[in-house]
Amino acid sequence: MLKGFRDFVLRGNVIDLAVAVVIGAAFTSIVNTLVTAILNPALGALFNTASLAKSLPVTVPAIAGGHAATIYFGALVAAIIQFVLVAVVVYFALVVPINAVRKYQERRRASGEPDDVPPTELEVLEQIRDLLATATDGSSTAARHAEP
Repeated sequence: MLKGFRDFVLRGNVIDLAVAVVIGAAFTSIVNTLVTAILNPALGALFNTASLAKSLPVTVPAIAGGHAATIYFGALVAAIIQFVLVAVVVYFALVVPINAVRKYQERRRASGEPDDVPPTELEVLEQIRDLLATATDGSSTAARHAEP
């Protein structure tokens, strides 16, 4: 049972999802501040109120001797604006660039260009060996020429 849980947690998708949730939570605070500090007062001025969250009130009369309730439709408008802002930013900051990268990669594959594949560890070691051999041969050659 623990092995299955470990395999689940160590999958790349779970880690990516966790990072996305943390970044999303941090980004949400930025959007909330933008909406509450800039857009709500601007829209509140449009509706002649201090805050959009307290604007467009509708009072529901009391039923059977209870208290009257006030519904603030401005809070709903603020939430819709916040949602639209998040969707716009996510689309233009994430979706558009990722789609552009995918199209670029597809064009490269279609044209036959090789992908930028880094050299393997073995290839790097062979290059180091060859450079060391050249440096050793060069220093010994220079030493032979320096001796009379």
